[in-house]
Amino acid sequence: MEEKKFDINQLIGFVLLFALAGFFIYNNMPSKEELEKQKIEEARKLDSIATIEKLVKTKQINNSVITTPVTVAVPDSIARLNTLAKKGTFAYASTLSSAKNTETTLQNEVLDIKIANKGGQISSLELLDYKTYDAKKLFLIKENNALLNLTLQTKDGRTIYTKDHYFEPNLSKNGDNQVLSMKLKISETQYLEYQYTLKPNEYLLDFKINSVGLGSMLNTSQKVSMQWDLKTMRTEKSVKYENQYTDYRYLYNGDEWDYTMRDKETEEENVNWISYKKQFFSTILLADKSFEKAKMNQKNLVEDDKIDTIFTKQLNSTITLSFKGNELAENMQLYYGPNDIVQFNKYEDKKLNYNLAIGTSIFRWINTHFIAPLFTFIHTNILSSLGLAIILLTVFVKLLMSPLLYKSFLSSAKMKVLKPELTAINEKYKGKENAMKRQQETMAIQRKAGVNPMAGCIPALLQMPIFFALFRFFPTNIDLRQKSFLWATDLSSYDELIKLPFDIPFYGSHVALFPILASISMYFYMKITQGQQSAMQQPTQEGMPDMQKMMKMMMYFSPFMMLFFFNNYGAGLSIYYFISQLISIIIMLVIKYYIIDEKKIHAKIQVNKQKTPKKKSKFRQRLDDAMKQAQEQQELKKKK
Repeated sequence: MEEKKFDINQLIGFVLLFALAGFFIYNNMPSKEELEKQKIEEARKLDSIATIEKLVKTKQINNSVITTPVTVAVPDSIARLNTLAKKGTFAYASTLSSAKNTETTLQNEVLDIKIANKGGQISSLELLDYKTYDAKKLFLIKENNALLNLTLQTKDGRTIYTKDHYFEPNLSKNGDNQVLSMKLKISETQYLEYQYTLKPNEYLLDFKINSVGLGSMLNTSQKVSMQWDLKTMRTEKSVKYENQYTDYRYLYNGDEWDYTMRDKETEEENVNWISYKKQFFSTILLADKSFEKAKMNQKNLVEDDKIDTIFTKQLNSTITLSFKGNELAENMQLYYGPNDIVQFNKYEDKKLNYNLAIGTSIFRWINTHFIAPLFTFIHTNILSSLGLAIILLTVFVKLLMSPLLYKSFLSSAKMKVLKPELTAINEKYKGKENAMKRQQETMAIQRKAGVNPMAGCIPALLQMPIFFALFRFFPTNIDLRQKSFLWATDLSSYDELIKLPFDIPFYGSHVALFPILASISMYFYMKITQGQQSAMQQPTQEGMPDMQKMMKMMMYFSPFMMLFFFNNYGAGLSIYYFISQLISIIIMLVIKYYIIDEKKIHAKIQVNKQKTPKKKSKFRQRLDDAMKQAQEQQELKKKK
């Protein structure tokens, strides 16, 4: 094999090749000045003069290479501002003395508001007349739980978020009103302005968005998206109860309103206001006329096993704004305050009463026109104690409903007198084949005696709207919040008699006494009425369930369920049901032993039987004909 020898020509070729490559790379390498200019251009694309100044201060670039259109030499601030103003960029705002994380305060008798330079938005809002359940300051906005941001599109395709830029504050007085102008500038004569106006002793804040001279920079053919978010903070004792009444509501088309208690997204046009409603407090954004379009959604932040949560729900809205000509001009208002009908009535034209969670349709009407005025009158003019006011309201309502209770008892007594005759009919016509005949005879004797078996149910049905209206009224009445009565320290929350070291599923980690009293009173109420209800019940027919056994089961089951259901509800509601059942028991005993005379009822029934039957109604005639036809078909089938 021939041995390979060292080739000097090959070595010379490689050396020349590497030298040529090195010369090419060196010849095309950017100079130091070019590299620094490249860094400046990248910073300019980020629209941040602060980034350029940082490069200067850290000696990554040299002042001497910074030429038109940006001059960032620290001593030459005037040239820098003029250059940025000519360029038309919000980076100009970051060169001003206001480009720092400071706040401006607006304060009246009820609100303490702090508005941050960065983003020009409210960073803190305290309700001065209220405290949290643990006696701390009550904030609706704090710790970055709120956001107000406009998304703007420039003509050269950039997207600008106002939350990332610094506004320049200017606080002034207009009579007794405090006016804060927050300007996001591209020059001294071109800017986006947020204007906040706070009046004395008002929860309502005027809020305007205006732009001046931005048409040359922004793409005014594009819609402006305004993001308005709030992460609601826990302020009440029962976090589950508070979270249950936290949702977003909105008014649209001038007089239509809606809300949702579920995690879902809603989109609506012509929106007049959007409310982030908590159990007792609300944050409401109102349009001067209406928002073109709004998209709203919410997300529950409370886990069932986490009772020490700070936030309850995340509420978000994306609102569409439009340019008027080449500028923005939006007049709005912001309400931060209690869900109080007295406060809402100040702005009757804005229909903020729809923000009250007092039910819908008939229940809302009853609460608005009957329950709320009556309760306010009692508390204002008769009893200063809210616990006693609840009791007096309950007494008044039960006395008002007592005629219906009397009608129900009277019907029960009539059915009790007729029961022997109905039992005889049941015995005479036994068997499934005689079911239709048995029903015909039963209805005939009831008609002759002038007894309507449904008369006992109708009064109970008529009482249901009052029952459900009060169920919605007490839990959201801010007058009850943190007001004590007997052992209950807060009528709007549960009365904690015993704190348990563990959690019982569906019950909680405490024992409340008022729900126990309400459950006991319900048990005795059902026990007393069981005899009356069984008297109304016709004898058990073949193939039908034993209603008396079912009623007996309900007598034990209902109070037990109420004990679990009401343990986490407000003490005011439990007091109402306890007193309501107690009064019902007293009224029933009075009616039973002092008003209704079964002998007189029996005599009257016998007289009614002798009278000529009244002409049947068309409905009754059709019903009887149908039953007769069914009976004939049944007999024919039996013969076959």
